[in-house]
Amino acid sequence: TAGRHKSSSGYNYGLKWQCVEFVKRYYYDHLEHAMPDPWGHAISFYNPAIGDGQFNRARALFQFKNYGRYKPKVDDIIVFGGTTYNSFGHVGIVSKVSERYIEIIQQNVGTSTREMFILKNKKGRWYVHGEGILGWLGKRKVE
Repeated sequence: TAGRHKSSSGYNYGLKWQCVEFVKRYYYDHLEHAMPDPWGHAISFYNPAIGDGQFNRARALFQFKNYGRYKPKVDDIIVFGGTTYNSFGHVGIVSKVSERYIEIIQQNVGTSTREMFILKNKKGRWYVHGEGILGWLGKRKVE
């Protein structure tokens, strides 16, 4: 890390070069979305107490469960839980979606900024195959 990164208006993106900083900067600069809670590690983006398709007030986004009713969409934030080696979790942005895979773009992962994951629909529920994927958040409203 190299200190805290903020927008010209003072909005907190997060610690420079970390995954959270990338996601928050993308949402603020590209999608014009400021998250009400400007703090937290990647794992804190997903709140397990919030139901599939429900509103996550801390992020002002709708939250979707992995193996839930809602398919990921481009611009969604995908959230990975903590591991033995990284208790802070990880976040990235969904950049492509097909019927069989998703691609994400991410920061602070070593050499590859893009990664693909298998996407399956089992009995009307969408599942992204990947270690520790909790779910995704997005601006869209659910019906």
